[in-house]
Amino acid sequence: MNDRAVALLEQYEIEVLRTRKGRGAILCDTQQGCLIFKEYTGREEQLRLQEQVLKHLEACGNISAERLLATREGALSVMDRDGVRYILKTWWEGRECNIRDREECMEAMRLLAGLHKDLEFIPTFPEMEGIPTPVIRRFLPSREYEKHNKELKRARRFLKQRSQKTWFEIRLAAVMDPFLEEAGQICEEWKKIENSHDVEEGETFCFCHGDYQYHNILRQDRGFFLVNFEKCQADGPIRDLYLLLRKLLEKSDWDCNRGEALLAAYESVRPLNPFERQDLFYRLSYPEKLWKIVNFYYNSGKAWIPEKNQEKLDRLLEQETARKKFLRILRP
Repeated sequence: MNDRAVALLEQYEIEVLRTRKGRGAILCDTQQGCLIFKEYTGREEQLRLQEQVLKHLEACGNISAERLLATREGALSVMDRDGVRYILKTWWEGRECNIRDREECMEAMRLLAGLHKDLEFIPTFPEMEGIPTPVIRRFLPSREYEKHNKELKRARRFLKQRSQKTWFEIRLAAVMDPFLEEAGQICEEWKKIENSHDVEEGETFCFCHGDYQYHNILRQDRGFFLVNFEKCQADGPIRDLYLLLRKLLEKSDWDCNRGEALLAAYESVRPLNPFERQDLFYRLSYPEKLWKIVNFYYNSGKAWIPEKNQEKLDRLLEQETARKKFLRILRP
């Protein structure tokens, strides 16, 4: 971020005492505390939605989260002469949630449940004045995973036609069929559930963080502080819960006891209904980690394959038995 971008801070009603570089952003020490100035590539409509969600959280007073700052003219973003847009937000300086610390992870789960309770709404959310009614993605993401399945099949055809394979490609080709069969079966079951599930009048939805993972959960003496709500959207709460739970389970080799404890921590604040539990089961059942490995491989140059790809594939295969064991416990 260059000096021209820093000059844009003059459009805000703040007194900047000093600036310093952060991770892809500029940290600003001001009389109002520490702020962060960063690039924004999303839509203006999404930014206005983010502002309203964060204002609602602040009004509830239960969770510490970032807040968007507007310019003197009331704009939520500023643009430099090259057309690059920036936003200014409040910031706490702290460390990321420690995924090796069991109690911190449990607290992060309880915090997520509290976030979902604060952001629950009936489709006519009063704070959303002036913003088009958000699309409610309450059903399971079968379309997204059908697309993933097509990509997996395309990669499988490529591997079969490739004459000289690396060790990674040989190992990947050997496991593609069983994973694809599993992915196809899960999609078919999801579609049946999706077609048979009727949304009841008055059913509660919520706004999700959209990217609730340990990188966006900051810790300091005052507690946790949530950041990076740029992907917030209206959806079922399982969207957030699945993302964090899968990450934590992968880091713990799908330890069943830890998985059950993490889920119990969430439900101690916000119990899951039967449909949500079913939703979580199918999301965790889909082999998304394999799709990510394949997608990275297929869409990158194949002349040289990073050793990290092989390590990720080996770890995935090593964890498969433990993953299946946890899914048997979770199955509705």
